[in-house]
Amino acid sequence: MGCDPLASAYEERTILLGVTGGIAAYKVAGLASTWTQYGAQVRVLMTPAATRFVTPLTFQSVTRQPVVTDIWQAPEVTEHRPEHVDAGLAGDVFVVAPASADFLARAAHGFGDDIVNLSLLAYTGPVVVAPAMNDKMWAHPAVQANVALLRERGIRFVEPAVGHLACGSHGAGRLALENDIEEAVADVLRTVSS
Repeated sequence: MGCDPLASAYEERTILLGVTGGIAAYKVAGLASTWTQYGAQVRVLMTPAATRFVTPLTFQSVTRQPVVTDIWQAPEVTEHRPEHVDAGLAGDVFVVAPASADFLARAAHGFGDDIVNLSLLAYTGPVVVAPAMNDKMWAHPAVQANVALLRERGIRFVEPAVGHLACGSHGAGRLALENDIEEAVADVLRTVSS
């Protein structure tokens, strides 16, 4: 993987990867694997809904790191900080993919009732969000208002792709291509001092 031009941006970096509920969650395991092969430490946080689409073991296998799925999970860190606080202090970038409509609403309004949103509240670094959902959900005024609010707060979005959706529709809502997400995250990592 060393010959890939994106690899150097990821080497020796810590990526917090929040996975939320949606069929596109299976695609994100490939991103986690690629980033790990590039030399990044990928710490995966999963909402309960995400674990219904992909198991934590999948992400643990490709990242060789424990996966956090519960805000009440015992701390894995030596200083015994809660996982959501430790995540907020430890990452170079926080990536949420796929980002569901539910996640966007909770993030926009400061909810902290799952490990991804709670960790995001404790995180002060750059955030990249890759939404994926039904095209009508993506176009809904409430979802677009939440996206606008999060953009105002400095969150970078990787726009959903247009194409066939799992629900049978065709439109904007597919998870962005893996390479588009990789490039967006690499761009952010290049601006963050290691």
